[in-house]
Amino acid sequence: MISILRYTEYLYVIVAGFSIYRIFSDWNTDRTMAYFFIFFALVSIGMFLFRRNYRKKFEQRKQDNQNK
Repeated sequence: MISILRYTEYLYVIVAGFSIYRIFSDWNTDRTMAYFFIFFALVSIGMFLFRRNYRKKFEQRKQDNQNK
């Protein structure tokens, strides 16, 4: 299960990368869509950091329970 969490957190990095690409490509043509993708990139990066932190806590708790 932990390996699935590891893969899903990197999906957020891919989404953030795509959003950053769209920000640069749409900045001069459609500024409102660029602002939308700025928001989407920030949320994706935040979710990546949240999921990574959650996974590390989960791994640490599992490791602590096995050592007892």
